[in-house]
Amino acid sequence: MASVQRVPHSFQIEEITATTPTETVASARELLLEYGRFVSAQPGAARFCYGSLEKEAARLPQSYTEQGGGCLLAGVDREPVGFVAWREVAPAINEDAWELKRLWVRPQGRGSGLGRVLTQAVLDRAVAAKRKAVYLDTVPAAMGAAHRLYLQMGFVSCAPYNDNPIEGIAFLVKRL
Repeated sequence: MASVQRVPHSFQIEEITATTPTETVASARELLLEYGRFVSAQPGAARFCYGSLEKEAARLPQSYTEQGGGCLLAGVDREPVGFVAWREVAPAINEDAWELKRLWVRPQGRGSGLGRVLTQAVLDRAVAAKRKAVYLDTVPAAMGAAHRLYLQMGFVSCAPYNDNPIEGIAFLVKRL
């Protein structure tokens, strides 16, 4: 049975697993697809593959657990408002690391600290799993608040670690 973690501001964080109720997984899928629609609408995102994201969403949580990761759904008063995922970084990095993926907070949850809570939840899991680093990529021009949050949380610029085709992308890492 999946555990629900209570965090400040009455956020509920739940890890999506194979035993998570169907309606909860459906909420996580919808948040992931909202993220994809947002990214697709940004200038320079023409090569973002929404179809690939739809396949990823359809296979939740396996699309992340099969890659050594997982995903979290966040709620406020039982209303789903946030999502984040992680997976192992490509072996080319030669490091025991995860990649933080798909951080998304619905407009009604923005400014509440939920993005920080979700990011910290992944970092805490990475430390518990004895990972050495967490990588991510973001587009500061389109996701300025997220980029600022990552920098405030100790992420720093790094060399590209994947072949993300989106223009204006910034690659970041946080050593653990």
